Amino acid sequence: MAVSRHDGPYIWVTWLTKLLVGENSCEWSAWFKAHHEGWSWDRKPSTFDDVAWQIDHSANVAANRQHWEERGYVVFTEDQNSFVLRGRSAKLAGKPDLIVKQEDSGVVIDIKTGRPFPSHSVQVMLYMYAIPRSLGQHRGISFDGKVVYDGHEIDIPAAAVDSKFISNVTDLILRLASERPARKIPSARECRYCNITSKDCPERVDEDLETEGETLDF
Repeated sequence: MAVSRHDGPYIWVTWLTKLLVGENSCEWSAWFKAHHEGWSWDRKPSTFDDVAWQIDHSANVAANRQHWEERGYVVFTEDQNSFVLRGRSAKLAGKPDLIVKQEDSGVVIDIKTGRPFPSHSVQVMLYMYAIPRSLGQHRGISFDGKVVYDGHEIDIPAAAVDSKFISNVTDLILRLASERPARKIPSARECRYCNITSKDCPERVDEDLETEGETLDF
């Protein structure tokens, strides 16, 4: 049985991004993870090749780190960038791939594979918001952002993290931090990539149900 967190909701940035841009609709998945200890609930086995992805990702991070260091920037990588932003209702955690600084300017960088999604940019915007508020060595710096893909990049100006964006983020975090369970919207597409099993979510849509139904002549 899933065990409730004793120190309040704990939310990872990556749980927010697709919800903020409408790529996902089921807020309950993030609510459940935020309110329960990660070791206490069963996970659906992953078919993703984690080892191959990690090797490729590490190589990309190293190449980008070298690129910025050669330009005279101070570069912070992965675990150096781990943060926990504490609010009244919840904690928000994350770990961008790279933070680069030169005097009073900086860039938060995340490296992605595959095709671009709006949620990738939102992930970096959340880092841009949280980093100067949670890590003392970066306090007071207005960060730009960058999403790096194979062959192209997306630049995000500091001004993108405006009051409307912060308000939308705050509203979502408050819904996920509430004691009342968030909206559950099971669907074949979202449930396919959700690692919460039917033990904790009996309403989840199993993949084999997608094939059930009548075949019509069109």
